[in-house]
Amino acid sequence: MNRRNFKSSTSALRTAVLCAVVALGLGACGRSDEAQAVAAAEIDASSACELDGMLLADYPGPKAQIHYAGQAAPSFFCDTVELLNTLLAPEQVRAIKAVYVQDMGSADWDQPRGFWIDAKSAIYVLGSTRQGSMGPTIASFAKEADAKAFAAKWGGKPLRFAEITRDMVDLSGGALHDSKM
Repeated sequence: MNRRNFKSSTSALRTAVLCAVVALGLGACGRSDEAQAVAAAEIDASSACELDGMLLADYPGPKAQIHYAGQAAPSFFCDTVELLNTLLAPEQVRAIKAVYVQDMGSADWDQPRGFWIDAKSAIYVLGSTRQGSMGPTIASFAKEADAKAFAAKWGGKPLRFAEITRDMVDLSGGALHDSKM
């Protein structure tokens, strides 16, 4: 085998491995049978955000968690914007067993505990005046009626998970482009 053929074979192997990893990650993302197999974990005084280390119990607004395959403990997020940004990132290829957000129709906004729901079936309210741990946030709800009532009171637009796009959860300028950060 000459150098050119070896280089081409190595490149093809790398591409095949990358495609397999992406396929595994995306396949696990949408499998509801696996999501049901993993229970949501409750936050405690030491639960910290995966992205910035903030203690979840110290801040208002909806929290979130991802259970990755091969990882014993979930990765927590102090804000749904951070979670959605992570999930919608094109480089997100880790296999996911379950993703949960809090139902803010049942949880206390100022000290949310419990009331975990599947993130992909939740209804989200984008653009409300309600503040979370990182400033403007995206509220999550189990029931469409609760999301609509929240939007009527606090503003914003109810959306399903599939309607949320990467540009809606861009963290490059702070939480939802808060330039005062």
